[in-house]
Amino acid sequence: MDVLLTEKQRLWRKRVAKFARQHVFPEVEAMEQGVFPKTLLAEMGRQGFLGIPIPDKYHGLGADFTTYIMAIHELSKVSATIGVIVSVHTSVVTMPILAFGTTEQKESYVPKLASGQKLGAFCLTEPKAGSDASSIQLKAERADDYYVLNGTKIFITSGGEAEVYLVFAVTDPASTKKNISAFIVEKGTPGFTIGKDEKKMGLHGSKTVALHFDGVQIPKKQLLGAEGEGFRIAMSSLNAGRIGIAAQSLGIAEAALAEAVTYLKQNPAGLETTIRLGDLGTKLEAAKLLVYQAASYKEANRPVTKEASMAKLFASKTAVDISTEVIHLLGIAGYTKQYRAERYFRDAKICEIYEGTSEIQRLVICKQLI
Repeated sequence: MDVLLTEKQRLWRKRVAKFARQHVFPEVEAMEQGVFPKTLLAEMGRQGFLGIPIPDKYHGLGADFTTYIMAIHELSKVSATIGVIVSVHTSVVTMPILAFGTTEQKESYVPKLASGQKLGAFCLTEPKAGSDASSIQLKAERADDYYVLNGTKIFITSGGEAEVYLVFAVTDPASTKKNISAFIVEKGTPGFTIGKDEKKMGLHGSKTVALHFDGVQIPKKQLLGAEGEGFRIAMSSLNAGRIGIAAQSLGIAEAALAEAVTYLKQNPAGLETTIRLGDLGTKLEAAKLLVYQAASYKEANRPVTKEASMAKLFASKTAVDISTEVIHLLGIAGYTKQYRAERYFRDAKICEIYEGTSEIQRLVICKQLI
């Protein structure tokens, strides 16, 4: 896979891997106990990891999209929790504001997000709108120079910890497509409250909460893009987001396979066992090619909907397959906390679910092919 990277990107990969070993790994146990990594994220912000593909004029690093995806890949080898926090913050909050925001919005929010002064959350999922995002019911009623938001969002990554929320709401319920619009909502806005913090199978250090909007007044200047443009903004953002989750999946899969290789070197097994590594290694390399191809398409501003869905579909399944098989390769030891295999197994499954389930990815790919 190295042949696809420039020398600058290889150096960046080494820098990210070193940071992950020295700064992320020591925080893994606390994150496994449910501690949100505030201090670590602040340090990541200072070092530029929360604004990798953002132009330096907005306090980002100004790196290319492939370098950003590579960073998520490397960080996720050590902590999938950090991988998803960085991906959501950058791909589906900071980048959409940069792409669709007014000059005032970009100047007000992007520098603070890119430098880690503020953390972002993406708010689309609702109790009756999961895979079918067009079915959202949170309403934004227009009144003079502001909108009034009422409704609930669920399963929101970094909810409660984030300061900036990209919220999607219905601005015209009578229209065929319900005219979904996007709003920038700040933490602490009256009527905006944080609900239940989910207790999850994996990603314990990542907060996943419900958000409640009860008569929340949002100035018109907080509307992102034009009224009714929200669904397009959401889908466009998810193309980048899905490549990010695919990179997170890669990190989990690669770390799990490395665990198995190390274990089998120390505890030799028969050929019928070790030969299974051949299939796992091949799947991993195939997933890498799909993920980095999608990243290169995005970087070149080429249509990437199909490639992003293919990358997420295959990489997430690869993470689940490899982490499951590694438990078997380690035997009963793989089921204990003596090894990291059980964490990789728990963290991998969500990659097939959030930012579009595998079934949704298949549907997207099918529509792009026909």
